[in-house]
Amino acid sequence: MNNGIVTLESVTKVYTSGKLEARALAGIDATIGEREFTTLCGPSGSGKTTLLNLIGGLDSPTSGKVWLEGNELNSLTRAQLAGLRRDRIGFIFQAYNLIPTLTAIENAEFVLFLQNVAKKERRQRAMGALQQVGLDGLENRRPHELSGGQQQRVAIARAIAHAPAIVLADEPTSNVDSATADSLLALMEKLNHENGVTFLFSTHDQRVIGRAHRIIELRDGAIVSDKLTSLAGAQ
Repeated sequence: MNNGIVTLESVTKVYTSGKLEARALAGIDATIGEREFTTLCGPSGSGKTTLLNLIGGLDSPTSGKVWLEGNELNSLTRAQLAGLRRDRIGFIFQAYNLIPTLTAIENAEFVLFLQNVAKKERRQRAMGALQQVGLDGLENRRPHELSGGQQQRVAIARAIAHAPAIVLADEPTSNVDSATADSLLALMEKLNHENGVTFLFSTHDQRVIGRAHRIIELRDGAIVSDKLTSLAGAQ
């Protein structure tokens, strides 16, 4: 096993329905290191989101191994896996996945609440995260009172407030306009560069791909290209 944050060893994923089988991933080997700003790209159905879900422990491989910070995910109990997801991974979902009855700051501090962080400390850390994403002054608004871009910023704040080892972002720019997408990407670049946050994106958005330091291209469930870009030195 390599010493990256994430290591994938011969990972396959096959979905079955009755006698039908669909191979989503076909023998993936890769390592994601610290401070990377990396995209998984490829056409729809290439396996991007499936791979992101396996790395995040939201699904299990049919065969092969997924390691996160030295922990082989399939060897963990359900409670251990839930704890690892809670403490070491930040998720940014395509549909935001904010809790509609909670305010922006309550959404941002939700993982800290699950970690049993004291109220004063979690409020301070959540407020700091909201300030980082440019939502100072909007902390008491609920999701329906925020624009799509603002909701995505809350999702980013929630993903970074607990200082995870890696942030997994599934199509984070798909539901926002170009100006908002550029603003969100600039924010995530800043978090990567200044705070050392590792980002792994699943995307087909050229705006995201154009800012990546490393591009892993998937096709038919296999890696067909894995290359550093001219921006890699910015890490």
